[in-house]
Amino acid sequence: MDFSGKKAAFFTLGCKLNFSETSTIARHFEVKGFERVDFKEVADVYVINSCSVTSESDKKSRNIIRQAIRRNPKAIVVVTGCYAQLQADTISHIEGVDYILGTNAKFRMTDFFDGLQKREEPFLLLKSQNQNRDYHHAASWGDRTRSFLKVQDGCDYFCTYCTIPFARGRSRNDTIVNTVEKARETVANGIKEIILTGVNIGDFGKSTNEKFIDLLRALDEVDGLERIRISSVEPNLLTDEIIDLVAVSKRIAPHFHLPLQSGSDEVLELMKRKYKRDLFADRINKIRSVLPDAFIGVDIIAGPNGETEELFLDGYEFVRDLEVTQLHAFPYSERPGTKALDLKPVVPVDERKARTRQLIQLSDKKLHAFYEKHVGEVRSVLFENESHQDVLHGFTDNYLRVETPFDPELVNQVRSVRLSEINNVGNFEVVVL
Repeated sequence: MDFSGKKAAFFTLGCKLNFSETSTIARHFEVKGFERVDFKEVADVYVINSCSVTSESDKKSRNIIRQAIRRNPKAIVVVTGCYAQLQADTISHIEGVDYILGTNAKFRMTDFFDGLQKREEPFLLLKSQNQNRDYHHAASWGDRTRSFLKVQDGCDYFCTYCTIPFARGRSRNDTIVNTVEKARETVANGIKEIILTGVNIGDFGKSTNEKFIDLLRALDEVDGLERIRISSVEPNLLTDEIIDLVAVSKRIAPHFHLPLQSGSDEVLELMKRKYKRDLFADRINKIRSVLPDAFIGVDIIAGPNGETEELFLDGYEFVRDLEVTQLHAFPYSERPGTKALDLKPVVPVDERKARTRQLIQLSDKKLHAFYEKHVGEVRSVLFENESHQDVLHGFTDNYLRVETPFDPELVNQVRSVRLSEINNVGNFEVVVL
């Protein structure tokens, strides 16, 4: 079916993986004749790629759905993503929703359109967790200078607080050969930096009998690719071999993101995480021994069920003493169907927020100290393709955010800069060399 002259708008909630998939879905729409427009514009079709990692994510997804319906009540409204997979019944009661597509159907959504007429009842297509075994490549192009490249999907870990394995199914991936070819296609579209994304990317290779380290080695040889960033990797899957490769690579950025979730061994056991905090500390120490300037981000959940005040303080002190750069702290959110709901004690919501604030304050101190350490250094920066108020932004290899007066010759270029001073919004003012 030809949809020439029709307009489609897209909204992404949640993770980098969702962004890569939305970009790919949007390109499918363009092939079918749609013109992609901003979500704030009046469109014929609105696609919401939803998130369900927290109750706040659920709420945001519902709000965005209703925004689309208000913007154009005659438009086709499609909801996909994790919230659609897990809470289809709730979404089906929102008047104006036409299609609710699970994680396996999102890349075929235009195939289900019977013209662009509003439906009396939503069309639902969902598959169970055990049926979610197909793998679909995804990469973001045209949205920004950097590209989110999907290399893996699904998760086999089933942590007690998490619903993502139920939403996305088992861990799976394509071959290294095919993944590298997708990276080459991305570079051919003018991308200088790719961020490897997935649900559990360190688990890459489980479905093809390959290894994540071998994927990294292969991507490290892609001509024209300036930078590779590794997104979140489980600490038990971040091997010495991977860290040593980053240390000698000219393309893989000294930038790590590790989900700790709690600094307490007792809480980690309640969460059914696959490591103890000594292993996590060992990973941090290994990184610092070979990459002293690496940016290390850490995820932490504040106030999960079972976390007493004593356990929180124990975990806080552990994190305080770690040589990490930034904490991504957020309050625990109950997820339907998870085993964490059976754990006691239940931490009051106000206390969860208070613990989150403590962790964020600690994070601010760590991040500021990390920036201060680099004043006066010369580092490479990839400048973005957008300016804000005549200012051009970019990131160093170790993820320091910089800004400089707009210069069109710097857009999408990697240049050496001197980090001169930290301004009042926390970015580095730089001198381009």
